[in-house]
Amino acid sequence: MPANGATANDATANDVAANGVAVNGVTVNGATARATRVKAGAVRAVRAIFAPLLAGATYARLLHLLIGWIFVGVILMIYPGTEQMSLGEILPPAVTLDVVLLVLVALIPAARRAEGMQARLLLVPDREEDIAVESSHSWVDRRRTAGWLMGRVVLGSVVGFVTAFGITPAFELLTGPHAFRYLPFAPLGLVGYGWLVVCAGRLQLAMAVRLLGPSTAERLAEAELRAERLLERNRLARELHDSIGHALTVTVLQAGAAREVGDPAFVAKALEVIEETGRQAMEDLERTLVLLRDTPTGAAVGAAGSAGSSGPAGNGVATEQPGIDQLPALFDTARAAGSPVEARVEVPVGALPGVLSRESYRIVQEGVTNALKYAPGEPVDVRIAVRDGQLTLRCTSRLTAAGPVRAGSRKGGKGLRGIRERATLLGGEATAGPSAEGGDGEWVLDVRLPLRLGA
Repeated sequence: MPANGATANDATANDVAANGVAVNGVTVNGATARATRVKAGAVRAVRAIFAPLLAGATYARLLHLLIGWIFVGVILMIYPGTEQMSLGEILPPAVTLDVVLLVLVALIPAARRAEGMQARLLLVPDREEDIAVESSHSWVDRRRTAGWLMGRVVLGSVVGFVTAFGITPAFELLTGPHAFRYLPFAPLGLVGYGWLVVCAGRLQLAMAVRLLGPSTAERLAEAELRAERLLERNRLARELHDSIGHALTVTVLQAGAAREVGDPAFVAKALEVIEETGRQAMEDLERTLVLLRDTPTGAAVGAAGSAGSSGPAGNGVATEQPGIDQLPALFDTARAAGSPVEARVEVPVGALPGVLSRESYRIVQEGVTNALKYAPGEPVDVRIAVRDGQLTLRCTSRLTAAGPVRAGSRKGGKGLRGIRERATLLGGEATAGPSAEGGDGEWVLDVRLPLRLGA
């Protein structure tokens, strides 16, 4: 029992400090552990001091700094010159001329782009996108470019003059009659100069990020572009889901029915439907791939998809998407799959905008596909009409004995979520669900879309 109220842990700590502790079979006492920690700390300190001095980015930034100093030197030699003039006589006209020239350069839109590309190359930023490579689009961009040029020249001049006027005195001291007195200080001088370059380069990089970085308008434009790309990817995903999902559903139903019936005429008809459905799915897939290949940005893809041009796109494949006028073929395919479809379309020709017609087709296609998938062989009722400035789409199918279970599976599907997304983007609303409880109920998809988009 430890004396004087000492705990067992205190006794163990004292024992370790006095006798050491075994680590991997080697006894290490407290003094050795402290020495190891001190040695590791010294190694880290040396690395922290010398690693930046040996980094390639430091010398790339030094080159960038010296370019600004060379600009000042060239202007200074041209005007006002350096012969028989004091520093007080040289600086005012030289600084004035430098400022005027830098402001004039900053007014050129391409100057910002050139400076941004040079800064990306020589200042070695952690993220290249932090420094813009766009031309000036506003007076704010030009003012920031002017500030950058002046700051770059000032900082480069400081480093350049220290380099030029420090080499000669240092050389004279180290080669003079009392060189042995100054020789021990040479490493300190080199390290000090190296850290001057490191700090100046980091400051130059921070200035570039602040003054050459994307403006608020450019950041907003980039955010909008990313949002457009995301929306377009979601749109293409919905297109593929609707078209390919419908084709696979019809194909599976037709193949299963052909195997069960075994009638040669029915089998031939089923194969014909499978062939036609597969061909349509291939066209939809090829149309989507054409949009992805031929348009490098999401905005361009969106423009192409919204335009729905019927002309060739790159390789001669039509990019026009099916519209509401092609619904009869869709209904025929569903009927051939074994589900009676009763359709009533009360939409005047040309009453729907192109985008509304195309999105309506996809919504009805998904509704019919759901009916074929979850209630195969059951009647499907489709009603489409234009009333009170709205396009109403209603797709009704009967729930089977396993209706509630299937209703739950329908509720969580990607297709219904895609329908709601389409309706929301068009300024409308969509609801889906069973109209009554029990096996004799109906599943109803009800969509309302304004004829004036965004209304």
